[in-house]
This record gives sequence, C-alpha cells and structure tokens, in this order.
Amino acid sequence: MVLLSLLTGVEGADEAQEGNVGEFIIHHVQNSNELNLFGYHLHLPQFDPISVLGVPINLSITNHTVMLWIASIFLILLFGLSFRKRPLIPRGFAAILEMLIIFVRDEIAISNLGEKNGKRFTPLIASFFFFVLTCNLMGLIPLFTTPTGNINVTAAMALVTLVTGQFFGIKDNGLWHHIKALIPSGVPVWLIPLMFVIELMGLLAKHFALIVRLFANMIAGHVVLFSFLSLIMIFKTLFVAPLSVGFAVFVDLLEILVAFIQAYVFTILSTLFIGMSVHPEH
Repeated sequence: MVLLSLLTGVEGADEAQEGNVGEFIIHHVQNSNELNLFGYHLHLPQFDPISVLGVPINLSITNHTVMLWIASIFLILLFGLSFRKRPLIPRGFAAILEMLIIFVRDEIAISNLGEKNGKRFTPLIASFFFFVLTCNLMGLIPLFTTPTGNINVTAAMALVTLVTGQFFGIKDNGLWHHIKALIPSGVPVWLIPLMFVIELMGLLAKHFALIVRLFANMIAGHVVLFSFLSLIMIFKTLFVAPLSVGFAVFVDLLEILVAFIQAYVFTILSTLFIGMSVHPEH
C-alpha cells in the first residue's frame, strides 16, 4: 500500500487494493485534466471547444500538455545554458550534447539524406531526437508522465514529418515530378490511377506506423510496470512484494534503454521518409 501510494498516488493504490486493477492501470497511463502531486489533485483549466470549419477542437489544458511544456522549456534551458558562452571546445555536459548532435547529424541525417540535405534538415531531425528522448524519459521520473504515450502527440510529430517531406519534395523537384514519383516506372497507362491511389495509401500507412510504433512502445512499458506493482494488491499479501517490486525495477531500468531506442527509431524513420520525398529516385 505504501509503495503504490508513493509511486502512483493514494487514489490509484485504493483502486488496486479494491481489485480494480484494470481501472488502476488505465488511470495512470491515460491523459487527464488534473495533476497528481503526492496525492493532491491540481485541476487544470478547461475551455469550451471551438469550432473550426465545423470541427470541434478542444483546447483545454491536460496533464500531457503540461508535460510537453515542461519538456520544451527543459530543452531550451538545457541547450541555452550549456552553450551560452559558445566555447571553442565544449566541456562537461555541453560536450555530451555536442557528441549527440554530431551523431544525429552524421549517422542519421547525412547518412540518409546526403551532405547537403543532411545539414539542411539536421535542426529538425535533432529536435525530433532530443524532444522524443526527453518525453520518453519523463515517464520514469516520479510525478511526471510520458507525453509520447499519448497517440495525439505522436500523431502531431508524424504530421510534421509528412508535411515536411511533401513540402520540400515539391519545392525541390516540382509538383509534377513529385506526383510522378509516386507511380512506379513501366506501369501501363490504364493502371496509373490505381497505382497512384495505392502508393498514396502506402505513404500514409508509413506515417501511421510511425504514430503507432512510438505510442505503443511507450505505453506498453508503463502497463507492464503497473501490472507488476498490482500483483501485491491482487494477491493481497506482502510475500509477493520482493518478486513484484524486483520485476518492476527491472522493467523500469529496461524502459531507459527503450526510451533511447525509440527516440532513435522515430528519428531515423522520419529521416528516411523525408528522404524518400526529397530524393524519390533513391
């Protein structure tokens, strides 16, 4: 009871103790309109939906919205303070950040986009990597949640990838050549409309997979973590606590590795998708 209260809040522990394990897990992985601070619930501002072209849009502030703000402010302060003096040879933490930036530029951007486009898209690609990594790691810190465990967040980032690829594909190659690149060469004329629709669906499917992959991997780890912790309340005995907590700690440490891997995977796939639009012949 004490362990679950410290990790997840009193309300969540009570739910698990009463046997509502599914509700307990869902309560702690889904988005909400309040922040849980050591058992105290801070209600966030809520607004009436606005209509844009007949589509209602809710701009209310949620738990994940706050986490996105925190991640953004953290990265701005981190890089701003680390490189405020712009040393010729960075030292300390600035050297680690520079090493990661060089890795993203050389091993991800330039390797997949070429020298010119690699350097041109490095700011966007590096922003993807550090932002996704920060959001992934936030869920491992008490009182924080994982914004990338929200499919709306991953969808927004995938939309940036899609729009960037199509915009620069048209800008660099021209509208006709960009559309023509969607159709494989040597296709009979009567099959062109069908192949265009299939290739367009394939393009959207790739970005949809980008959305689901990051979302599913991040939320799955937290579901497993809370499932192990819930074993104490399911069996209602402390004899399973060492096993339950031991597996939970192992999963928590594994989530650190997963956070880095998923940041890398999302970044390199975004780079490849942009490259396929900018260099359709490759």
